[in-house]
Amino acid sequence: MSDSFDHNAQVIERRWPALFARLVTECSMEEQAELVEGLGSTLSIAGIQLTSRHDRTREARLQAASLPPESPVVHVYGTGLGDLPSVLLESDVQRVYVHILNGAIFRLTLQLLDQCHWLSDPRIELRYAGDSSDICMPFFALPSEMLLADDFNAKIRDRLISEVHLAFSNRRFDPTSPEIIRRLEESVELVSQDADVAELFATCPGREVYVIATGPSLEHHFEQLRAIREQTPRPLLISVDTAYRPLREHGIAPDIVVSIDQRIGLSHLPPEDTGDIPLVYLPLSDPQVLSAWQGARYVGYSASPVYAALRQQLPKAELYVGGSVIHPAVDLAVKMGADRITLFGADFAFPMNKTHAGWGDGDLGPGVSQARHWVLDGNGQRVSTQLNFRSYLCELERYIAGHPQVSFFNSSRAGAMIVGTMFNQEFVQ
Repeated sequence: MSDSFDHNAQVIERRWPALFARLVTECSMEEQAELVEGLGSTLSIAGIQLTSRHDRTREARLQAASLPPESPVVHVYGTGLGDLPSVLLESDVQRVYVHILNGAIFRLTLQLLDQCHWLSDPRIELRYAGDSSDICMPFFALPSEMLLADDFNAKIRDRLISEVHLAFSNRRFDPTSPEIIRRLEESVELVSQDADVAELFATCPGREVYVIATGPSLEHHFEQLRAIREQTPRPLLISVDTAYRPLREHGIAPDIVVSIDQRIGLSHLPPEDTGDIPLVYLPLSDPQVLSAWQGARYVGYSASPVYAALRQQLPKAELYVGGSVIHPAVDLAVKMGADRITLFGADFAFPMNKTHAGWGDGDLGPGVSQARHWVLDGNGQRVSTQLNFRSYLCELERYIAGHPQVSFFNSSRAGAMIVGTMFNQEFVQ
């Protein structure tokens, strides 16, 4: 080891002995690292520059300027080359939490550069990001290390990216959008005449509920679900909209269908033989689909400002929505009284090199070939996914954490590992 590492190690071992014991076991990144020079220099890992190669300090000052200047506590995700913590300590900040996103990169930095000036400052707290259950505010996340986060810290990386992209993701739900305004105007009559979703709340106290999404792993359970559907008593089956058609094609009629997306059409929710199946929807749903549905309809809102005016005009109960239809489906199950929920097809990923069960590649969104991201599956292996799926996963995990009175189970290891769930041994091989 270098002299730099020895000096840095002495500080870390004294201040954070447990963290140091983990750090020295990190694998070496030297073979993957490359010096990149410009007006200054930086390190490149796997082709990704950790910082600017021209002026690292100026870059760090720009990053620091994005944080609330009056905040006494700030959080830095990613260690980089130590520039941002150093700059932050020049201010009146009382505490800087530095969260390691890649332990091997941090260890390499300690070997190459003296970091004692910021590591020894009593205002610094050093920790592994993955030791926390969620992100902390206010924060700055180093872009390079969000790309280079290791497996242990990947969950926090996902939540950081979801938070950073939140404003962009919400753009299509702009209340002033002509498309949104037109759709809500078209829905007013149906919303006024349809039942309040609150009528379903507390109707199944203590009943087990299966919430069925459309991930590829659902294909492994059609036969079992069909057999369970014929049992008495049995769990309640709540299906998301895109899982409805594949379920019916395999002889399975869900007890309730939930739909929220304005792009869901008759091809997703064919109305034939739906007389005994209630449909729970939000007002952005296609009025043509709603009118064609033969069964009872229940309407609710999300907390989105899109529904602010309509909520005042026509009060209805609220369901939780975190970007995906699986969120209100799960929330409905909880509000109906379920104390045990098993998730099917809740993969948030593309296991078996497929995007969805019962649909062709690209039918419901980007195809497998366009996947540029990953999550860890139930076996701890990386499985490809897309950015918005990771965001939906984060929001479901937060919902589960907020409902400790309910036991949540996953029916498959093939998709993303969902924090807060256990595996249902009746279905998991």
